[in-house]
Amino acid sequence: MHRRTALGGALTALATAAAGVLVAAAVSTAPAAAAAGGTGTGYLHTSGNKIVDSTGATVRLTGINWFGMETDNKTFHGLWSSNPWRSQLDTMARLGYNTLRIPYSNDALKSGATATGINDFVNPDLIGLSPLQILDKVIDYAGSKGMRVILDRHRPTSAGQSPLWYTSTVSEATWINDWKMLAQRYAGNTTVIGADLHNEPHAEGTNPAATGACWGCGDTARDWRLAAERAGNAILGVQPNWLIFVEGVSCPSGGLSNVWDNDPSNDEDCGWWGGNLSKAGQFPVRLNVANRLVYSPHEYATSVYRQAWFDDPSYPANMPAIWDKYWGYLYKQNIAPIMMGEFGTTLQDPKDKIWLQNLMAYTGTGVNGMSFTYWSWNPNSGDTGGIANDDWTTINQPKQDILTPYLIPPTGGGGTTSPSPTGTPNTSPAPTTPPPPVTGGCTAIYKQINSWAGGFQGELTVKNTGTAAVNPWSATWTWPSGVTLASGWNATVTQSGTTVTAAAPAWASSLAPGASVTVGFTANGTAATPGSVKLNGTAC
Repeated sequence: MHRRTALGGALTALATAAAGVLVAAAVSTAPAAAAAGGTGTGYLHTSGNKIVDSTGATVRLTGINWFGMETDNKTFHGLWSSNPWRSQLDTMARLGYNTLRIPYSNDALKSGATATGINDFVNPDLIGLSPLQILDKVIDYAGSKGMRVILDRHRPTSAGQSPLWYTSTVSEATWINDWKMLAQRYAGNTTVIGADLHNEPHAEGTNPAATGACWGCGDTARDWRLAAERAGNAILGVQPNWLIFVEGVSCPSGGLSNVWDNDPSNDEDCGWWGGNLSKAGQFPVRLNVANRLVYSPHEYATSVYRQAWFDDPSYPANMPAIWDKYWGYLYKQNIAPIMMGEFGTTLQDPKDKIWLQNLMAYTGTGVNGMSFTYWSWNPNSGDTGGIANDDWTTINQPKQDILTPYLIPPTGGGGTTSPSPTGTPNTSPAPTTPPPPVTGGCTAIYKQINSWAGGFQGELTVKNTGTAAVNPWSATWTWPSGVTLASGWNATVTQSGTTVTAAAPAWASSLAPGASVTVGFTANGTAATPGSVKLNGTAC
């Protein structure tokens, strides 16, 4: 028995009563320009416990999950919101997430698959596209911002997760062939760096009659380590440049401990679904291409399940030893890199804040720390919530504040500022001190996103073409009489008469040379193009 949230996609876990042992519940695109800095140059590979780029420079992936393609919608959730999909990626990049982990199900890859739940007025460029075509666009845009992408086979079908990598309706051959198709589809596109082979393999059945995913048991029908080798080597056969991300299991035996049979030999120490890599040191994944293996555990807080260790008297001092045992030893012993593929919490329980703070500290600071992708951008993850709030525009600042010291922003794509974390972009007063003038010039591009009777939505992108940073920046424009501001984001947007001012938010006050900011807004009245656009008083 297990609990599973309808849209969460993360996992849930359930402890077996007396023993405290847990059971996890829960295209062809143009190659993107290689990013420099935050996510390195060219394809990535491994060296000991580090991920390095084509020049040998160490890269730390500090990313986020954006789910939905694994559900019945077969595409990213939040495309139904009033925030355009590009603006959502803009925010992720600006906040410091340099990698996007994208869950999918094999249903979304089928010929004739249809993407649903898209706001056509906000995202007109997605009308009529297949799930794979939408994925192409997201990958291309993420790459233009210097982000990397990891594809995650999250579920065989949109109906739900599976303990094994195959089911009665989705064979191992389908699993592998779909991976080979994706590897060939994005061959040469260095934005896409690898494959997370199967999400959260886990135990099923009661020992000794286990039917779930084991690690090192030698049964080719259940041994996840052997299956990961088969799929990983098949992928590397068509795309030798990809990293192969391998998650753990829950119970290495593949079965749930039977605590009622009074036979201790049937009881073992289990972990989160996908989170137990305790046997990987003894039974490592063997790939035909060297320096491609990354282990990718999952780790969660009490909002997913209240494990026994959360109530240990020594908590949180007990946690590093637990993480060491399940997966941290692989990093500490220089066996392989760790990329924590999922971790998250609602932060509703005070223990969860302590957990998140200590987990991030455990991963280490700076470029030499362990890589990770937070679960999730989506606010509709039932047991964790998201970095985005329910409007898919503003952010959950308490979570972001804990993660920020560990984030290494992408570089190489310009970018725009993030939305106001308070969700009230129109209430702050304009600066009382005039901002400094621009040294050089600026350009402005306007795009109308949507319109309706009595109003419209638009985006104004202002670029600093000067030779010096503008700090703080402030953009102004004029509207015809009768057009009034309704809301704004990515800046503090106010209106006085026919003049609108978009002032820099405190967390993104500087606009570097060559950088741009996209200010979004809705307005009342007849749709009108902003006139007399200026950046800090300099006409664009």
